[in-house]
Amino acid sequence: MATHELDLLLVNPGARKQVYGNLGSSLSGIEPPLWCGLIAGFVRERGFSVMIIDAEAECWTPEYTAEKIAEYNPLLTAIIVLGANPSASSTPKMTATGEILTALKKKAPDTKTILGGLHPSALPERTLREEHVDFVGRGEGFHTIAQLLEALKLGKEPGSYKIPGLWYLQNGKIISSPPAPLVNPDELPIAAWDLLPMDKYRAHNWHCFEHPDRRQPYAVIFTSLGCPYNCHYCNIHALYDGKPGIRFRSPEKVVDEIDFLVKSYKIRNLKVLDELFALREDHVIRICDLIIERDYDLNIWCYARVDTVTEIMLKKMKQAGINWVCYGFESASEAVRKAVGKETQQDTTKKAIEMTRAAGIHILGNFIFGLPEDNLETMQATLDMAKEFNFEYANFYTAMAYPGSRLYDEALRQGIRLPEKWHGYSQYSEESIPLSTKYVSATEVLRFRDKAFREYFSNPKYLEMIRQKFGPQVVKHVEEMLKHEIHRKPA
Repeated sequence: MATHELDLLLVNPGARKQVYGNLGSSLSGIEPPLWCGLIAGFVRERGFSVMIIDAEAECWTPEYTAEKIAEYNPLLTAIIVLGANPSASSTPKMTATGEILTALKKKAPDTKTILGGLHPSALPERTLREEHVDFVGRGEGFHTIAQLLEALKLGKEPGSYKIPGLWYLQNGKIISSPPAPLVNPDELPIAAWDLLPMDKYRAHNWHCFEHPDRRQPYAVIFTSLGCPYNCHYCNIHALYDGKPGIRFRSPEKVVDEIDFLVKSYKIRNLKVLDELFALREDHVIRICDLIIERDYDLNIWCYARVDTVTEIMLKKMKQAGINWVCYGFESASEAVRKAVGKETQQDTTKKAIEMTRAAGIHILGNFIFGLPEDNLETMQATLDMAKEFNFEYANFYTAMAYPGSRLYDEALRQGIRLPEKWHGYSQYSEESIPLSTKYVSATEVLRFRDKAFREYFSNPKYLEMIRQKFGPQVVKHVEEMLKHEIHRKPA
């Protein structure tokens, strides 16, 4: 049996050009693959040797990534198909992932491989049948990968495996196991930051509007895993046990890791990765108090819902250095929101915006065009709402039927056209194909989204607000941003 100096090689597949098009060059953030870091820390604690390749941050091609994997010659290569915006980032990375696996099969056919992350968890059988991969780890992956390493070290044959969350093919037949138990977040060690190219990561352009030249260094942190809500366009539950739920990490452990990042890497820009950070008031306030005590100079952003924030929570968040809050407004139409399980009221939205502004926190508004009940009028109302509130930044997305979401299941049932290639699920790629609605075609949705982006960011009211808050250099940056045209192939 071949000997391996390295037990586990974790890979974050690179797909920046496919996923972001020309935007990947300067505007997009480059986020650390936290999930790779967490699995590395978990496995290393159990005595295995581990390394990480961040092909995305390094801008490596799939072929070069495969060459590097072959050079390492690990016992097991785990490609984790999960970006730092889990629900939207996993599926678009599958094209590059498939190309890495195909190249690796030619270069080092005996290398054992496992795919983990959201997309493989949502479609384990299809992934096994379509990709040149030995195993799929369904779910979080911590216990599955650690137990698979043990089995491989002992030279066990796959037929004898009884590993939770592990799927593989045997004589053309799918062998599957029930999911592994969900981890207690406090049992996880801090991420293996020492294995990541920390000098490569940078914050999003808007995150640093106050200091556009200070986008580095940058890191991400988690304070909870999961989400208690069940929006139809989101697929996050496929990574866990398929059901809504949330597990909190102790505030002390969160702030210990922030402390480590500040002292070891001089981190100032920080993203809270949680699907929903501003949920439980006591948890948020305790984390903020611990940060305030340490008197860090942090620039943090996080996700929130308009119906979970409170005045005291927002004030405390601002004191702790949370300068940006991202709200998923999705649509201005209550009927459109309700049809996808987002039951938020207009007056609640207005109140949350007022409270956030009163606390001195900037708002990043997320909007989705092309939800099932959308038509041109409701999409226009959504754009009008964004322009009326004049948020410091806005993301305009198109509705995508990501595998693992209710929208995906409904699209399959109704025979709605879906992208032919996985990177067609990216918001910014040339081959992007959003969902068509009952009233609007995919092409119209995409055209409306791109028009909305240009209209919002070239609005004189918006540019004047930006000039007053952040200065003329940021206005210039926004005007430069508008010159990056997204090339689209006809949907």
